Amino acid sequence: MPDTQTFNLPDVGEGLTEAEIVTWKVKVGDTIKVNDVVVEIETAKSLVELPSPYAGTVTELLVGEGETVNVGTPIIQVSAGDGAAVTTDSGAADSEEVPSPANGEAVEPGLIGGPAPGGRTSVLVGYGPRTTEAKRRPRRSATPEDASPATAQADLQNAFETHPPRSPQVSVQEADPAAPTEAAQMPPSPGLPARARVLAKPPVRKRAKDLGVDLHRLTGSGPHGTVTRADVEAAGRGALGSASSTSGVASASGRVGGSNGAAMGPGRETRLPIKGVRKMTAQAMVASAFTAPHVTEWVTVDATRTMRLVKRLRNSRDFRDLKVSPLLIIARAVCTAVRRTPEVNATWDEQAEEIVLKHYVNLGVAAATSRGLVVPTIKGADQMSGPELAHALAELTGLARSGKAQPADLSGGTFTITNVGVFGVDSGTPILNPGESAILAMGAIRRQPWVVGKQIKPRWVTTLALSFDHRIVDGAQGSRFLADVSAIVEDPGIPLVL
Repeated sequence: MPDTQTFNLPDVGEGLTEAEIVTWKVKVGDTIKVNDVVVEIETAKSLVELPSPYAGTVTELLVGEGETVNVGTPIIQVSAGDGAAVTTDSGAADSEEVPSPANGEAVEPGLIGGPAPGGRTSVLVGYGPRTTEAKRRPRRSATPEDASPATAQADLQNAFETHPPRSPQVSVQEADPAAPTEAAQMPPSPGLPARARVLAKPPVRKRAKDLGVDLHRLTGSGPHGTVTRADVEAAGRGALGSASSTSGVASASGRVGGSNGAAMGPGRETRLPIKGVRKMTAQAMVASAFTAPHVTEWVTVDATRTMRLVKRLRNSRDFRDLKVSPLLIIARAVCTAVRRTPEVNATWDEQAEEIVLKHYVNLGVAAATSRGLVVPTIKGADQMSGPELAHALAELTGLARSGKAQPADLSGGTFTITNVGVFGVDSGTPILNPGESAILAMGAIRRQPWVVGKQIKPRWVTTLALSFDHRIVDGAQGSRFLADVSAIVEDPGIPLVL
């Protein structure tokens, strides 16, 4: 009898606690080997492909695409067969799922599933420990009446989120959205209560109740037949367009009678889930804005010589195959100016009551992507030559925009540059990345009239804005750093003497 192995969502590092299942690379019935990629997940920082620690046949996908689950949640089951092994960073280990002790005794510390130092739980080596108390999943019964983990979870969710079944004579607005009806489209599952046969998330159930839509009359288009918000919205629009729509349904959909009713129907709003990069960005910005006292200073710079240098570099042999832009010159200017004002490249350590000055520059460059704003980090940017820095800028921003940057590529920054000029914006007041003491905003470079000597000439002009943590950086220090950067931008051919 082959053993069934359950693969839990691992900790991919950087303190991330949840991830969204983006794409399954396998389906039920597929045969896989150890380290075969089985799923692509999206964390709050990047897209990550997960390899399987088991070999065998896929028997069940426990989480549908588009669902967000916590680290440690079972996501796939594999019928491993006899002798299948788990590959870990420390060598091969027995892949047999550790059974829950029948008599309730504790698991030996250090074993997979047992307690680790600090009250954590041992998981697969190479994925990192979960910072939770060690808890053992109950043993799964071998009886055919038991539901799968996915349906059991749906049953548990519905038990807490729905009301007890009521009489079928109640109105549509009061009826339990999970109560069984003859029109239910989901096939029955053995041993699963009838009221749990319609799969839908709580926000979808609430939306259905608001629109007066009976979930049991819908065929779900989501994973495993899950009813989605789009299914409910489509059903709601159909109800509104029907001549037989009742005033009760109109009231549940939030419409007001009369000619203004249609203007307030569904389709007027779009709700986007707060998750992934957007969720992490929101948390980080709130923490930064209300922790570090921000100060922002501006300087308008004649960048004509920088633009001429960029043109020369593009035609030079060393940079011929590289992308050269004014951002490269400003990145070099930042790395140079940091030497005289190390406070802008520092961290405030609240617990130790210390200011930590960094003697290296891990330069973060904010990049706008379809998933939101991410900041890939160039490690040791101050030690790189011009071509090396240009290559690193192009490579990391390309990875970030494609969603392939790993969490390590998006962390560890000591100073950040955000180029708002690519959007035609002159400047702004950027918010610090948590753990950093300064961030530089680079505005659009435009042809403007400029006083040169005693004459007014058209010049390439840009505005630089520096936000800094006033706990670490004084006004004089911030001003000196910004002046040093602007001096290099105005005359990049003459290195700043520091």
